[in-house]
This record gives sequence, C-alpha cells and structure tokens, in this order.
Amino acid sequence: MKYTFEKAEKSTVKVTIDLDKNEWAEAINAAYERTKGRYSLPGFRKGKVPKHLLESTYGKGVFYEEAINYAFPKYYSEVLEKEPSIFAVANPDIDIKSIGDEGLSLLAVVPVKPEVKLGEYKGIKIKKVEYNVKDADVDAEIKRLQERNSRLIEVKDRAVKDGDTTIIDYSGSVDGVKFEGGTAEKQTLVIGSKAFIPGFEEQLIGMNIGEEKDINVKFPDDYHAENLKGKDAVFHIKLHEIKVKELPEINDEFIKDAVGAESVDAYKKEVKERLEKQNAERAERETENDIVNKITEKTDVVIPDAMIENQIDRMVQEMEYRLSYQGLRMEDYLKYTKQTMEDYRKSFKEQAENIVKQQLTIEAIIEAEKIEATEEDVDKKLAEMAEKQGKKVPELKKDQNPRQLDYIKNEIIIQKLFDTLKGAAVIE
Repeated sequence: MKYTFEKAEKSTVKVTIDLDKNEWAEAINAAYERTKGRYSLPGFRKGKVPKHLLESTYGKGVFYEEAINYAFPKYYSEVLEKEPSIFAVANPDIDIKSIGDEGLSLLAVVPVKPEVKLGEYKGIKIKKVEYNVKDADVDAEIKRLQERNSRLIEVKDRAVKDGDTTIIDYSGSVDGVKFEGGTAEKQTLVIGSKAFIPGFEEQLIGMNIGEEKDINVKFPDDYHAENLKGKDAVFHIKLHEIKVKELPEINDEFIKDAVGAESVDAYKKEVKERLEKQNAERAERETENDIVNKITEKTDVVIPDAMIENQIDRMVQEMEYRLSYQGLRMEDYLKYTKQTMEDYRKSFKEQAENIVKQQLTIEAIIEAEKIEATEEDVDKKLAEMAEKQGKKVPELKKDQNPRQLDYIKNEIIIQKLFDTLKGAAVIE
C-alpha cells in the first residue's frame, strides 16, 4: 500500500491510498468469502459457487463494493498510525480515483483537528461577579421549609376563595358535544394556580360544597389540541370539597422536628452559610465562563463542519434523554413545536460552533501552558476523595479503573487551567 496526504481547505486533509494488484486481489478474495453465502447458481449449492463463475455471471465488479469496505478501514487505520499529525475528528468522505484488475486508488477527505491560533489569553479584563446573601434570601428558605411542611385542612362553612384547594367533577362540551379529555371526577384544583384554561378557576370562586353550575370559557387560540383552538366551551361543575393550606408556626420546636437544628437562629445561620457557599460557587462559574468567552472571541480557528455536526448530535441526543424522562418522544416534541429535525438541528448550530471553539481554545491553552496532572496531584485528589468517603487512599486507588483516573486527571488539569487564567485576569 502506498499513500500520500496533503492539507486541504477548512481543516481537512486529503489522503490518497493506492493498493497494488496483489493487495486489491486479496481484498476481493476477502469480499468473496464474506458474501458468497448470498449467491447460488444452477448446479451449485448456495455459498458454494466459485468466485470466477460469480464474476463471469454478474460482472467483474460484483465484489468491488464489499472489497472496498474490507480494504479501506484496514489501510486507512495504518495511515493514521503512521501519521500522528493526521488527527481525524470524524469519518472521511471517500471517492474512487481508479479501480480495476491492476489495483485500487482511493481519495479520502479527512476532517482533522484544526490549527488553533490563540489571541491574548492573559490579562483579560472582566467584571467582578459577586452575589450577597440577604436576610430576605434566608427568610425565603424558611418560608419554603414551612410550605413543604404544610397540610390541607377541610373547610365546610364557607364558599370557595382564591388560593383554596378544591375537589371537583367537571364535564366539558363544545356546541353541546363532549370532547375527549374534557371530563373528570374528584379532580384537585388550586384556585389561582392557572392550571386550567383562562377564566375557568375564577368562576369557581363563590361556589359552595355540593353546588353544581355551568361555566363558560374559551380555549386559547394557541391551545395544543387542534379541535379545541379558539372554541367556546361549557363546563358543568360540581364542587365536592374545599381545603385550605395550614402552615406550621416557625419556632424552635418546628425547626428541630423538620431539619434537626437546635433553634430557628441556628438554622438561619446554617441556611446563610449554605447560600453563601452556593453564591460563591455560582460567582466562580460565571467568572470562569466570562474569561473563556472573552478568550474564545480572540481565538482564530477554522472548525470543520463535521465537528460542529458531532456536537449537534450530542445536543440532540441530550434533549432526547430529557424528553424521555418526561415520557415524551422527539417525534412528538417536533410535531408539537412545528419543527422538522433539520430545523431543530439548525437552531443548535451557532451554540454548537461556540462550544467546539471553546473546547479547542481550552485545549490549546493547556498545551501552550504545558499544564498536566502529576502523580502527586492525583494522589492528593484521591486523598481528598478518600477522606470524604471514609476510605484509605490505597483502597480507593485500587477501586479506580483507567477511565476514572483519566477523569480525575482531567478535573485536575481544568482546575489548574482556570487557576492560571483567573490569576492572570484583571478583575474590575
């Protein structure tokens, strides 16, 4: 096998692979062995027809496609092993230059990791990010705790008010005809939650337990069901129960039962410390993002389309996972949002390109600064992890597989990178 390669436009490399007569014959023989079970001719059992008879019957090229499928991965991987400068980032596009009894010549256009020209990445000016914890923030956390520990108390001596939880039957109809999904019994509805269509909940205010009445509503023009969009509807309502939320009193006894703190003041102190830690982490993340964004803006790199498409693939796949947790399929989501998959992928393109550019920029700085995770760094990280897990370092280290150790090393490198960048940034 002979090969040549040259840089091409938009971060690609053109690789020409030439197989001589013998190498090409070997590939055709391999293709015959792979596919002979598909063929039968009069006088031969299936899979027992000689190669030369199949070639004379179906033509010389009968095994060419399968032979290329056999030969290209084999010889292409050899080229990549011999030429580490060809850092392929996606599958190549392949063209046949020549093919016949004397051999095969292929041209592979390979998307490769692009050359990154860093701009100034030290001394970047950014605004200081800071989030202070206020008394109102702590009070809001206490309020949420109170809400989580609330209970519903049945009310029998008054009519429905805004904020009440009601138990109702309802039956909806349009032009006197009931529609699918418009009927339910013993349905829980919080008045003011806006869980139902506009105008529905407000008309329940003033109803008494056991009362029945009809209410008139109009479905929104953008309602998800086509047959109900903009339609006037009548719902027959029967009210079964009225409940109100009862909040526990905020005192030392409640706090001790709910979260185990000794007193309200002690819990407020805990909450404040937790919020301060969260705010500090949030500010640090935003500072790091700001630095990376500003550095990336100054980076000059031509990103191959394949890298952007691969990133879009990951983003679409992530969305599919999120939808599946909600019991939805991507097909249904696209239908609901009136998009094609092509439109949906296009909506990610700018974001995907920026993500890839950031990744390439970060990798280039790590290389320029010669940042690495030493064995001492890894041992220190493992010691921290062991302390949290109540284990000894040798025991924990023994449990780590190569992939986990690579992840730890990457974490260390990224942390060193941001320490370097933040240390060199000008924070105003």
